[in-house]
Amino acid sequence: MIPKIAPYPMPAQWPENRVHWQLRPERAALLVHDLQLYFLNYFAVTQMPIPQLLSHTAQLLDACRELGIPVFYTAQPGNQSPKDRALLTDMWGPGLPDDPAATAIHPSVAPQPGETVLTKWRYSAFQRSNLRERLNDQGRDQLIICGVYAHIGCQLSAAEAFMQDVQPFFVADALADFSEEEHLQALNYVVARCGAVMGTAEVVRALHNGPLTRGALRAELATALNLSTDDLDPAADLQDLGLDSIQLMLLLERWQTRGLQVTYGDVAVSPTLDTLWQGLPE
Repeated sequence: MIPKIAPYPMPAQWPENRVHWQLRPERAALLVHDLQLYFLNYFAVTQMPIPQLLSHTAQLLDACRELGIPVFYTAQPGNQSPKDRALLTDMWGPGLPDDPAATAIHPSVAPQPGETVLTKWRYSAFQRSNLRERLNDQGRDQLIICGVYAHIGCQLSAAEAFMQDVQPFFVADALADFSEEEHLQALNYVVARCGAVMGTAEVVRALHNGPLTRGALRAELATALNLSTDDLDPAADLQDLGLDSIQLMLLLERWQTRGLQVTYGDVAVSPTLDTLWQGLPE
């Protein structure tokens, strides 16, 4: 069974990375891992580290949504059958009841329409899910990981991402665990074996400061249109594909802050990926 978890301070320092991966908005996806009320209720939710966990997760979500970065959630179903739960019953008991008060994701970080909630059956988010295929379809090979519990599902999702050639970025201060010791244990494992560890502010800064490449433009447009990057024809009229004028204005405002020298008037008649890309400075 899951123990009741005593408050502990959110880590403010973490080990130095062995790898030198550069987090890029056009390559990244965000995984919000198991932030269901059932798991959070084992903490004193008004005390450290939970307020920081939820606040930092919300910051990551805001940045990813603003930049068109895909967001994935995991959520375990309630009242799992013995066949589905299998060995987890021996280790942890029967699991979640079939009750929204347990299965719901915390409202402050809840999914928005169009975001993917993966059914969580095992520690790793990749097990019995199509997460790898979805990442492939959207041209993503970096995975930002936050949530609970750091040394169990979060750590093993990072390890499996690494083994599938997806670079995991473990957000040290957007995780929580059974104890400070186990939280730090997870950070040390990821740094030593399978990924990079970063803080929330560092992740947000890296995403916003990423180079505005043709690939980044294509990925953000594809996300807005709910297409895979491969399915987005660079010469196709984006409005014909379903991009409305308000979406286009919001996208242009974002890109203009990152160097795109083109106005709404330049592309409103027949906006395409090609015409947007031509607006970039040499």
